[in-house]
Amino acid sequence: MQESVAKQKLVVIGNGMAGIRTVETLLERAPDLYDITVFGAEPYGNYNRIMLSPVLAGEKTFDQIMLNTLEWYAEHNITLHVGKAIEMIDRRSQEVVTKEGERFPYDRVLIATGSSPIVLPLPGKDLPGVVGYRDIRDVERMLEMAKVSKNATVIGGGLLGLEAAYGLMQRGVSVTVVHLVDTLMERQLDSVAGAMLRASLEARGLRFKMPASTKAILGETHVTGVSFADGEVIPADIVVMAVGIRPNIELAKKAGLHCERGIVVSDTMQTFDGRIYAVGECVQHRSQTYGLVAPLFDQAKVCANHLAQKGFATYPGSYVSTKLKVTGVDLFSAGDFGAGAGRDEVVLQDASRGVYKRIVLKDNKIIGAVLYGDTADSAFYFEALREGKDVAHIRDRLVFGAAHLEDRNPAETAKAA
Repeated sequence: MQESVAKQKLVVIGNGMAGIRTVETLLERAPDLYDITVFGAEPYGNYNRIMLSPVLAGEKTFDQIMLNTLEWYAEHNITLHVGKAIEMIDRRSQEVVTKEGERFPYDRVLIATGSSPIVLPLPGKDLPGVVGYRDIRDVERMLEMAKVSKNATVIGGGLLGLEAAYGLMQRGVSVTVVHLVDTLMERQLDSVAGAMLRASLEARGLRFKMPASTKAILGETHVTGVSFADGEVIPADIVVMAVGIRPNIELAKKAGLHCERGIVVSDTMQTFDGRIYAVGECVQHRSQTYGLVAPLFDQAKVCANHLAQKGFATYPGSYVSTKLKVTGVDLFSAGDFGAGAGRDEVVLQDASRGVYKRIVLKDNKIIGAVLYGDTADSAFYFEALREGKDVAHIRDRLVFGAAHLEDRNPAETAKAA
């Protein structure tokens, strides 16, 4: 009887959305190619991290955001080590080494270590009551503190900061958002949309201090307040740091892989060492790092195809779009909407309806879009942006959306003119 060929060993370091999406796709493409071992720092299966905000707000439960239970790993013959960290990748012996000194051999490694929240180096940053906003444990801590807390300060008026602030407010806590600049979500919104968002959130009960520079977190045994460069002090029982994320690259750097801001990967998601792949928030591709889920899934698909030895799919990079998970707030942005030479824009602003649309054009193509109050056509604009469609023939009706554009084609428009 002929012996079966031994499977290759794939070790996945990281049990988050990017790494496990890669594994899921790999199982579809080549279910019998690898023995798969996954190491996860958290004591859970794989969960939908982007749905932590609805959990904090009480709109979802932890069980409802689980993507792959522990049973799923067993059903697919995946060995999962939860709560076990990898200390080193020994490229010479082709083994990963745990903190306890255990060694696991590999033929291929997938690094999907994600990112960590940036903690500002403020006096008092280590006080009980100061929390990041990144994982289930962070949300559990906020929920516990919200039961006995009156005031929270969220440092950071970006996407995560606003979602954390809204969630805590829904739990009955009085929340002040502190932001360094005068526009909320300034990486995704222009000043007009940012002002509309602030007004809407203030109407819901959030307070804002911006622009503001935080000086210190106050307290002795627990957070009691926050002080600012202008001398003001506000009370706080909870302080949430939501000022950004930093790719987790320490393991890759220790292994001698090329890292800059993230782990540098090629278009096939391979690192400097061709046996080692990386996906997700920990990677840097063509000088870009990504913190949103869509690019991570694009990377996962390419990586899985390559691991499965199915063709030569490559990752060219991603266009990203943003939506805010705050109930009742309709907001969308995508692309590059800053000012620049050779750019034009089409704007619709209806103050009474709370609607604002700004489409940025260059060479008759959409390169950026900001929508507030009416996001029904977000998919239409995003598709045009991503595919580089020429929109010269529909420019006069562009802000009115897809429904107003289907009645004429370019030839008919030219004839009518």
